[in-house]
Amino acid sequence: MLSSFVNLGFPTCRGNRRALQTPMTWSSELKISYRVVLWLLCGTALFFSALQAQSADSAASPEMARLAKALAGDWNTVEIVQHGEPVPEGAGRRGTVHVTLAGGGTALVSEGHSVGTVGGDLRWFITIWWDANAKVYRFLTCFKTAADAGCELRGTAHWDGDTFVNDYEEVIGGKRTKIQDLWTDITPSSHTLTEAHDTGDGVMKPYVVSHTTRQSGANARIW
Repeated sequence: MLSSFVNLGFPTCRGNRRALQTPMTWSSELKISYRVVLWLLCGTALFFSALQAQSADSAASPEMARLAKALAGDWNTVEIVQHGEPVPEGAGRRGTVHVTLAGGGTALVSEGHSVGTVGGDLRWFITIWWDANAKVYRFLTCFKTAADAGCELRGTAHWDGDTFVNDYEEVIGGKRTKIQDLWTDITPSSHTLTEAHDTGDGVMKPYVVSHTTRQSGANARIW
């Protein structure tokens, strides 16, 4: 259909024009009607292209939609606690992180980089997805520091009210230790991330704490 309009000399979506092959057979009113129809077709095609692009970024499940609403965006981070101790002001890691849905909305991916006098240089890439069979979120985490680098499946997560909690274990000092990552105080513009360690008596002590604030003017999607 569009090729027929080109042959008749009407503008295509790119705005090209060609001479009419039968210039005396069409009235000016009919030419205008065809132009209007073509413009409508072009507009419809652009609309559906934009709709398809948006749907590719839409969450694939209510669970992923909730997670993206809380965490998706472009953020600034600053650590205020490291190794269980408060960090002197200005010495903690500072950096940025980009969090977005991927894989047709089946996963939330987070990529960031921060550096500080305390803690040094840290790069990370984290993927979170919803396991519908187990009814939990699962984590793949990749970290790189000056001393270590690697990836691992790490933990299962759930919502505890308005707090997002990831539970896992690691060997620390030769002993398996229960650890939690907790996203708390979640608002559209900020949240707090705490890595808490079991002290051995069931008490979870903050080991690393970072404040995260949404970048002003960022093109992050706010769900």
